[in-house]
Amino acid sequence: MAALLESLEPLVTSLREDGYTVIGPVVADGAVVLAELESAAELPYGWGSEVAPGGYRLRRRRDRAAFAHQAGPQSWKSYLHPPRVPLWTVHRKDFTITEPEADEEPPRYAFLGVRPCDLRAIAVQDRVLGGVDGAYARRRAAAFLVAVDCTEPGPTCFCASAGGGTAAGDGADLVLTELVDGENVSYLAEPRSAAGRRRLASLPQRPATAAEMDRARGEVAAAAERMGRSLPATDLRTLLAERLDAGHWAQVAQRCLSCGNCTMVCPTCFCTTVEDTSDLTGEVAGRWLRWDSCFDLDFSYLHGGAVRRSARSRYRQWLTHKLGTWHDQFGESGCVGCGRCIVWCPVGIDLTEEVAALAKEEAGP
Repeated sequence: MAALLESLEPLVTSLREDGYTVIGPVVADGAVVLAELESAAELPYGWGSEVAPGGYRLRRRRDRAAFAHQAGPQSWKSYLHPPRVPLWTVHRKDFTITEPEADEEPPRYAFLGVRPCDLRAIAVQDRVLGGVDGAYARRRAAAFLVAVDCTEPGPTCFCASAGGGTAAGDGADLVLTELVDGENVSYLAEPRSAAGRRRLASLPQRPATAAEMDRARGEVAAAAERMGRSLPATDLRTLLAERLDAGHWAQVAQRCLSCGNCTMVCPTCFCTTVEDTSDLTGEVAGRWLRWDSCFDLDFSYLHGGAVRRSARSRYRQWLTHKLGTWHDQFGESGCVGCGRCIVWCPVGIDLTEEVAALAKEEAGP
């Protein structure tokens, strides 16, 4: 049975008292970013965002909605699959080597405000990393997920055509739907796990009325019809496999900076490299695992040089893997339709437009 929460403060307080580090959206540095919450008052009440290819701006809303902004530059991947992780450190003085403890307790994260697209992205990462990365598996097992249904998609969102939707799917412990009436904001709450049921039962609440549940479902369903972008309704896996020599790749390459922004903001990209560093004195050296990008020239380096030397080949690799060969490796697409790669591309390359152009080129005049 769904319940209605008049405030999220008891939820944040309850999670923190149980030892969770609560992570949620906050306003900082001109964007809605993810950070540790000490109070629900830190949520971005009354803030929205304006997004476009290569553009992002905060804007004030006329209400007190906390989750009506579009996806920012971060995703929950930053906490489950951190950008930089130490592997070992060596001290020159005595040549002692220290390594992270394999059995070290992972942080207990509670993610508040996980969008349906990001919830699906976490499930994708679970499939990719859960069985091969013990540290990821431990962090994921310790996490408590509070998802929020999407009621206001942005002009760069396309989750509905990417196999997802505006309603939170599997994987959350608790799902909220934000009901906004000007300055008054409440939350329809539905537990999706035993931990979620226990957490919800401990919070101040009242039973949701049939009208409130109908309203919530209606707003979520209506949002699915307001996607700003869409992928072509065709078999993308086959399309991309058959268009490896398409002329359109060269047109994209003329604009692509190979900066890797799209892979850094993507909630499912997972590639890493190993990096050796030392301090300025040369007394301490370390080896780190850090995020890498298939747009990096050295990413495909083999004995004798890089395999993908051109921007054309690197962009083609990224797109065909994300939407095509990811199916062969992991049984699903690597794209959840969040639109981050469009917004945070400095030259505004739009994945949906590029795929549509490839489909049009295949169809011919």
